[in-house]
Amino acid sequence: MARKIFKRYLPEFQKIRNHSHLQIFGKILHDPNLWHVNRRSASGAFAVGLFMTFMPIPFQMVAAAAFAILFRVNLPISVVLVWISNPVTIPPIFVFCYKVGTWLIGRKVNEFAFEPTWHWLTNELTIIWQPFLLGCFVVGAIAALAGFYGIRALWRLHVVRTWEQRKKTRRQRAN
Repeated sequence: MARKIFKRYLPEFQKIRNHSHLQIFGKILHDPNLWHVNRRSASGAFAVGLFMTFMPIPFQMVAAAAFAILFRVNLPISVVLVWISNPVTIPPIFVFCYKVGTWLIGRKVNEFAFEPTWHWLTNELTIIWQPFLLGCFVVGAIAALAGFYGIRALWRLHVVRTWEQRKKTRRQRAN
């Protein structure tokens, strides 16, 4: 069932492969591992997508796609998960990452009032960049590990339940 849920929303491999705008990638996108939905590819894709969600870089989707290709995990799942960090969720995510970073370094959290100016951004980043980046990396790594092992556990649970259901059905037919 988990595979059916993923496959219902993912594009077909042939449509992506033959899309005119994606021909520039050549044979890179022809790797079937980038499109298969199995326990390994789904859990790896969750790890890549969740890690990139917490990275404070522009074009997170491109980075997630690059890592999905590098690790040969499901490309669409990796890219879609990056949208956990969107304009609504980025501020609380980054404040949380900053607080985790200050806790890990042992610094006091600097209280600040946000101003959407270049001057404020450059001044504040010179003060908070170390705990902020450390927090983003640590929270991203923890989220990636939790996603990886969580999907593997849920996948295994689903497979075991399916096996038990089949056994039960066979026993009922035999009786």
